[in-house]
Amino acid sequence: MNDDRAQFWALYLTRFAEGFGFIALVTLLPYYINELDPSGTTVLGVSISAGLIIGMYTTGFTIAQTVAVVPLAWAGDRFDKRTVLLAVVGLGAVVYGLFPLVDSSASLILIRALQGVAVTGAGLMTLSLVGQIAERGTRANYIGKANAASFSASIFGSLGAGGMYGAFGFGPIFGIIVAIVVVAWLACLGYLEEDETRIEGFPFTGLALNRRILTLSTFRFQYAFSVTLVRNWVPIFAGVTAAQGGLGYTTSGLAVALTVTAEKFTNMLCQPFTGRLSDGYGRALFVFAGGGAYGLVALAVPFAPAVGAELGLPASYPLFGDLSAAFLPLVTLSGLLGVADSFREPASMALFADEGTSEGGVASSFGIRELVWRPGSVIAPLLGGWLMVEVSMASVFYVGGAFALAGVGTFLLVLIHFHGAQALTRW
Repeated sequence: MNDDRAQFWALYLTRFAEGFGFIALVTLLPYYINELDPSGTTVLGVSISAGLIIGMYTTGFTIAQTVAVVPLAWAGDRFDKRTVLLAVVGLGAVVYGLFPLVDSSASLILIRALQGVAVTGAGLMTLSLVGQIAERGTRANYIGKANAASFSASIFGSLGAGGMYGAFGFGPIFGIIVAIVVVAWLACLGYLEEDETRIEGFPFTGLALNRRILTLSTFRFQYAFSVTLVRNWVPIFAGVTAAQGGLGYTTSGLAVALTVTAEKFTNMLCQPFTGRLSDGYGRALFVFAGGGAYGLVALAVPFAPAVGAELGLPASYPLFGDLSAAFLPLVTLSGLLGVADSFREPASMALFADEGTSEGGVASSFGIRELVWRPGSVIAPLLGGWLMVEVSMASVFYVGGAFALAGVGTFLLVLIHFHGAQALTRW
């Protein structure tokens, strides 16, 4: 038990490092948009749409993730997951060291693509090892703790990146990220035991036809569009200039960081608790409830300015400076997004871990989970960039909310039709 505890803590630390680096980049994206001037990008003399370039800041990351999923998941099941994890965490340390060299939209997109490979590999291997070490009846609880570690890093990463950017620029932020990633690499090297499971063949084939995975995928495919749009555009909504449809908090990195941190903080607090509940009361029910609540909150985000004005909320705050009356409502809605997603995420992950472990390919099961997510994570940023520039900022959140509600509706219909109404509480 003591050995298992040390392994869990090494994996939690790796999740922390992964989350810290990822959220720091999300927090800094509005400043990259402002500094790199995507409207001025040309390829072979042809001017590229600003909306497309803004979308590619995220889509370059997610395309690389999509390409990396299958080979990394296969390698994790076929060989030693510990070795694969050490390789991708080491890659992450190198990648974060390259970010201070970014001087154009093209270089940002390229380095973010390498980051996508590192983040995907670390996520797949840490979750696979947590699911493999934990017993079946406790998996959502341990996965919830692993996710809580990632979200706690998101809080420190977002606040740290937002606060340090104004004083020091990009460079020192990435120095800190590299140091954290190296510490995580050393913890994995010292405490993780060798993974002795070896899966012959190609487990993706059988798991792709698993009925529970197929049912859950009807929701996850659509939900990916929702989360990608909403999670990426909340800080963009807060940080970009009013001329681009945002709230214009360009002079306060802390204000943008707090809007991101609110979601991560509530998610971090709730996930270990909601994970235990879903172990006992039905994981499908938590997926349905969390996904539906997320969609409803997403629809409310564009109304933050109207709510702030109606309530007569202040437009300036100590430490933050002059903002707008929308600030507190936006932070509150971001926190509610975290609460909603905390019901969905550990339950969903535990379902994939259960099926992967029983079918003999836990890394491949999480790989399928990632692949189902990829179309939304690749297409949604391009859609969001186009909507933001050509329609309105509010339309990004309306479309995101609609995807979540459509996803839970489809999931419920498929679940009842193929598995019976009792499956909502028995899964």
